[in-house]
Amino acid sequence: MGVTSYLTVARSGSAEIEVKRSRFLCTVERVADEAAARAVVERLRKQHWDARHHCSAFVLGPSGDVQRSSDDGEPAGTAGAPMLEVLRGREVSAVVVVVTRWFGGVLLGAGGLVRAYGDAVRAGLDEVGTRRRVLVVEHELTVSHADAGRLESELRSRGIEVLDAAYAEQVTLRLGVRAEAAAGGGGAGGGGDGDLAALVAELTNGSAAPPREVTTSWLDLP
Repeated sequence: MGVTSYLTVARSGSAEIEVKRSRFLCTVERVADEAAARAVVERLRKQHWDARHHCSAFVLGPSGDVQRSSDDGEPAGTAGAPMLEVLRGREVSAVVVVVTRWFGGVLLGAGGLVRAYGDAVRAGLDEVGTRRRVLVVEHELTVSHADAGRLESELRSRGIEVLDAAYAEQVTLRLGVRAEAAAGGGGAGGGGDGDLAALVAELTNGSAAPPREVTTSWLDLP
């Protein structure tokens, strides 16, 4: 099995630092794909039209295999590359960072720029924090109204994620089993598919139909 968990940012946010009267505003956002990342850059370029540079870096994909950066007019290698290096060092993905610079009139030199852009991204990431995402195998389980509340509580207490509950003539629970556990037949965060079926049978005295696997998805851990 491939990657089953990765770190991303906990929320969108920003942080600003000042170096020799130049302002460096780092905006951090979670994004799903390259188009979304580039849209963030363009939005900030229009929003902060009076700034001289809008340098950017992003890492995408559960394994972080898509990585891009832009110096946006700064000397080559002094902005985008150090920004990307900070993202790699923090091991975060599905994230774009844009550092908007208002020039303060004092040249910083190549080393000064590298430090400033890197420090701005570090400040931005410190501000928003990180969160782990895990791959879950989703199942649907149909149960009676009488059993639904108790089952939700029992399943949660055993590490099964209850993602949704739809109420009609019966209640359809959408459950998530962590993919690493589903593949390995157990472990932290819930048992494998067979374990889930056995658990449901035990909790309902065999009265409920076995859960049906429907899809996989990424889930943010608290």
